[in-house]
Amino acid sequence: MNQLFDRMLRAAKLDSMLYEEVEHDPGATGQALAVVLLSAAAAGLGSPMGGGLGTMTVNAIIAIVSWFVWSGIVYLIGTRLLPEPQTEADYGQLLRTIGFSSAPGVLRVVGFIPVLGWAVSLIAQVWMLAAMVIAVRQALDYKGTGRAIVVCLIGWVVMIVVSVVLGGMIAL
Repeated sequence: MNQLFDRMLRAAKLDSMLYEEVEHDPGATGQALAVVLLSAAAAGLGSPMGGGLGTMTVNAIIAIVSWFVWSGIVYLIGTRLLPEPQTEADYGQLLRTIGFSSAPGVLRVVGFIPVLGWAVSLIAQVWMLAAMVIAVRQALDYKGTGRAIVVCLIGWVVMIVVSVVLGGMIAL
């Protein structure tokens, strides 16, 4: 457990060496899942709307599915559409690094506090995005950050389209 929290702290500090470490540690996949779940739980607990166990369960399922889908989208874009000559990655590496990029999301637990909560939640969202860019840069072995930003932006647009389509199908 100590290793998990140490890794989460390093991920939140945007430590590129942490992302390299978990990229190459297949045993860290379970820890990455724990980070995704802790971040989702914090968002649920901090929600100003409140939420019971049912809401928390749904949030956890959505977080896990989103993590898997997002990692797959980034993998395809980063390795097929926008690879650099040295890019060498597999889906598991992106799954682990992107999972750890959720670490700053635990701050969302204070989201229920008026005024302070929304500000901290916004900061956590931006912080997670910055962590994800570093995670993607490291996992895809990019020389610079610019290409990682572009991969994340394209992936974000694709994820929105997928979410809207799935949301529309569910609403039917």
